[in-house]
Amino acid sequence: MLAVREITADDVPALANYWLDSDPEFMKAMGVDLAKLPEREVLAKMLSSQLSQDYTEKQSYALIWLINQKPVGHCNVNKIEFGKSAFMHLHLWQSTNRQKGMGSELIKLSLPNLFEKLKLETICCEPYALNPAPNKTLAKLGFTFEKEYITTPGYLNFEQPVKRWSLSIKAWEKMK
Repeated sequence: MLAVREITADDVPALANYWLDSDPEFMKAMGVDLAKLPEREVLAKMLSSQLSQDYTEKQSYALIWLINQKPVGHCNVNKIEFGKSAFMHLHLWQSTNRQKGMGSELIKLSLPNLFEKLKLETICCEPYALNPAPNKTLAKLGFTFEKEYITTPGYLNFEQPVKRWSLSIKAWEKMK
């Protein structure tokens, strides 16, 4: 049984473990610059800071992905312009849960929260162009491919080719 819920303080250690204890080759394949990963305490503070903020003030917003009520990953957005747009990131924590179609279903469950809580018109996602799984998933879900270009997509990334995908609330409402 798949479900999503907002992040809580109890989730912060698991999120920090994902970022700091995952296989380095897996992280590089996602486009992460390992030298940019913060210390555990700094990361925990950053993750915790969003918990008490009003939706209109959030710089980051995370949802925890659950399988049979057990946390197995997260979806977060950053670069939030409340009422306009945000950039989505997708993470299944264990390799045993990847490439089984669960990510697609968990994204579908996440979209209502993202659109409604942040009053978004558009959700963008810019996965590493050389990481086929998220690009394939976004296409399958009806996101629109906009372009491929080279950038440093986030503060934890190295410069890389990314594929920008977007989904408008209007397109999402037609899919429901």
